[in-house]
Amino acid sequence: MDQPFATTPRKSSPANRLPFSERVLSSGKDILSLTKPGINLSNLFACLAGYWLASGGVPEWRSLSWALLGTALVVGGSCALNNGIDRDFDRKMERTKHRPVPSGRIDWRAAVLLGLILTGAGVWLLFLGVNPLAAGLAAAGSFLYVVIYTLWLKRSSASNTVIGGLSGAIPPLIGWAAAGQGLTWTAWILFFILFLWQPPHFFALALLKTDDYRRAGIPMLPVVKGERSTRRQMLFFVCLLLPVSLLLVGTGAVSWGYSVAAWVLGVSYLILALLRFKEDGEKRWARWMFRYSLIYLTLILTAIAIFADPFPQ
Repeated sequence: MDQPFATTPRKSSPANRLPFSERVLSSGKDILSLTKPGINLSNLFACLAGYWLASGGVPEWRSLSWALLGTALVVGGSCALNNGIDRDFDRKMERTKHRPVPSGRIDWRAAVLLGLILTGAGVWLLFLGVNPLAAGLAAAGSFLYVVIYTLWLKRSSASNTVIGGLSGAIPPLIGWAAAGQGLTWTAWILFFILFLWQPPHFFALALLKTDDYRRAGIPMLPVVKGERSTRRQMLFFVCLLLPVSLLLVGTGAVSWGYSVAAWVLGVSYLILALLRFKEDGEKRWARWMFRYSLIYLTLILTAIAIFADPFPQ
């Protein structure tokens, strides 16, 4: 029988000879990695931006704290479920084969159990400590990521990244709802900024790891449609992202300083998306697109927080 959270094989190995404290630390790191801390942090930043904008930069710290904690639990739990479910794919990919579940350091059933506990606790905490709307949005986001994306679309459709991106666009709505605001047009503009950002970001990663995805049998867009089609779709979403990001100014939720940041970031992204390299430069372009997407997200969310109007509409 597999041992939940087992971090070492039964046979003698160098890992077995590590001091107990180091083995505990290694196990703790593996368990934490199931929650994908990097992805969790970016989702929390988006949640914070939504709350900050809804509150006009004057947060109520108790509700904000509960919102961030609940969101962290739901996102971490959903990622743990993803790790447990995707073990068959992860074993075949160079990028993921050393993760705790595919490498055998943690049993997949333990990962799923951890995911269910964290997700349930996060939704319950948001329900009790924030409000039902925030809890419902978090539950919907988890369902979209775990069931619609991980269990279904990732295994069957090249549209998995686009449709699956709906889940990644929900954290700012959770933050907005946690501030006691209904889902106004401003909240939905935030949602669409995050939604439109995700395809260029994840398509760039797919271009960098096309061979990995092909080996694993995952129908990512570059595998199914090729690099040229993927580039066209990336350009399409970047083109939409610029005008949508500027819609925030029209709502009165941000000052005009935000529009300068949105223009600079959006036009820079568009120029990069339009660049052409020689055939052997495709990977280099994709790497630039991936890195810039992270810079764009960080700076656009920061601009939203900095230029939030103290009297949001």
